[in-house]
Amino acid sequence: MKIVLIGYGKMGKEIEAVARERGHDIHLIIDIDNRHDLTPEKLAGADIAIEFTGPEAAYDNIIACFDAALPVVSGSTGWLDRMEDLKEHCHQTDQAFFYASNYSLGVNILFHLNRVLARIMKRYPQYDISLEETHHTQKLDAPSGTAITLAEDILREIDPRKKQWVNRPASAREELAILSHRRDSIPGIHTIRYESDMDILELTHSAKNRRGFALGAVLAAEFLQGRKGCYGMNDLLGLEES
Repeated sequence: MKIVLIGYGKMGKEIEAVARERGHDIHLIIDIDNRHDLTPEKLAGADIAIEFTGPEAAYDNIIACFDAALPVVSGSTGWLDRMEDLKEHCHQTDQAFFYASNYSLGVNILFHLNRVLARIMKRYPQYDISLEETHHTQKLDAPSGTAITLAEDILREIDPRKKQWVNRPASAREELAILSHRRDSIPGIHTIRYESDMDILELTHSAKNRRGFALGAVLAAEFLQGRKGCYGMNDLLGLEES
């Protein structure tokens, strides 16, 4: 594949390294200094774009790729209030789009286990629920997109016990607390905690480095070749809900 990298920070550089190791070419690199190069002319000849930028730029970057008939894999977070509009645009223009808030294979297995566990724990109201996430200090959005995905999946499964997530300690029983921490160079730790007066049950994923995220993004790009429509990690991993 000929890949356009949109966003060339630490994650973009890791994706570049993994892509080259897997035999792919980097067609174009777009970063903050050359955003003007995101045009149909510059994108011509590429097979796919992998987009990891910030919430203020992600939507427009993806639309620019669609306008150039270029499939997109995106991992940008903090802009998901516009996701349904983007998916509609993708379908209307017969494009291909792959989105995940986290491309780690382990995290996406955690997503699956989180939903299964929430269905079980719905029957046991003596357990209160909270989430905790820790990332490196360069991560600007809080809570993380991964924590939001975990929280919203819990809310869907355990309704009406919890009504909304909050990025602070819960002040009411119906609030699902997400506690966010930013410390040094930690790639990412996410924990779901069920706590009663008797015991604590936790699911935790701890990333060792960025390579797992980069590999997942490149695998998603390989998966998207020849496809149309919108996809996510469950499609890539073949995970089905029970």
